[in-house]
Amino acid sequence: MRNTRLEVDIDQFYENVSLISSWCGKEILPVIKANAYGTYLNHRLDVLSSFSIVAVALVEEGVFLRQLGYQGVIFILNQPSVDEISTIQEYSLSVGLCDFSFLEECIKRDSSFPVHIEVETGMNRTGVSLSNFSSFLDFIQKSSLLLEGIYSHFSSADTDSSYSKKQISIFQEALEIASSKGISFRYIHMSASNGILNYPLPFTNLVRPGILLYGYEPYFQASSKIPVKPICRLVSQITFLKTVSKGEMIGYGQSYTCLKDSTIATIPIGYGDGYRRELSNRGEVAICGVLCPIVGNVCMDSIMVDVSGVNCHVGDDVILMDSSLIPLEKIASICHTIGYEILCTIGSRVPRVFIGGGEDGKRS
Repeated sequence: MRNTRLEVDIDQFYENVSLISSWCGKEILPVIKANAYGTYLNHRLDVLSSFSIVAVALVEEGVFLRQLGYQGVIFILNQPSVDEISTIQEYSLSVGLCDFSFLEECIKRDSSFPVHIEVETGMNRTGVSLSNFSSFLDFIQKSSLLLEGIYSHFSSADTDSSYSKKQISIFQEALEIASSKGISFRYIHMSASNGILNYPLPFTNLVRPGILLYGYEPYFQASSKIPVKPICRLVSQITFLKTVSKGEMIGYGQSYTCLKDSTIATIPIGYGDGYRRELSNRGEVAICGVLCPIVGNVCMDSIMVDVSGVNCHVGDDVILMDSSLIPLEKIASICHTIGYEILCTIGSRVPRVFIGGGEDGKRS
């Protein structure tokens, strides 16, 4: 196996699930889109099978889970295209629904599969507006589709309480319209990670944690409410050591000049693995418990690190991301992005090594 790896702690994942469940008292709908936020837990049938329903973003992600052997409800968060209707039915997927043209095509084909109606409450991405909601319900009732759920999505549950409360009010109005037509839903959900932390929503029975499941804060100090912990550690090894004289330059573009005679380590990870070029001459790694600066530009397959004064050797572990020395949030800040993006874009060339969980995915 390659000496660069992403370690994923399954026991800590279960602990995070337990903490979130205790906090909100609702059924958990784990969001495992984008390869479970880059962790590849969506490849672990034993882990998935501990949930009765899971959520992905794309129909093809749902097909992957069904082919893996997952027997529970697979919910597609995003409105699919009409070209995917036959696949949705073939693989028994549940889908988010908000498009009249998609609904019309389902009626033409007499399609029958579960749907969750998405209500537009202010995200302004997808969803049925409140003004069209009643007629949309009437239209669905003319079809063979199965009304399984209703949902919406907060746009700023961590920053704007007045706007979030307005979104909640709109969603509740949609529920009242459905109730007036004698319609009830198995699943009612609105809160992702930020909403879970800030709005209890007693009228819902399901929550959709994403980044929180994996132990990372959706916003600063969110973990003070639910003390989740990161499940991932990105690790590599020193593959080469050399002495570079004062005044010599390192890497492509000669972006770093040694100010003194230096010991430079080469580490086999680069932007081809999703390790960002923004970390060139700005990021750090931890070797033997010491923070060491990245020097020179990040290459496609490697980085160079100044290890002068560190008693290290070829083959020693290098911590590129963990919960303390090199937290995900620190890397994201250097790259002027969010932790979600950093985690999701760790490349497929990096093996995922699962820690704990036991043979059947339960706590060992």
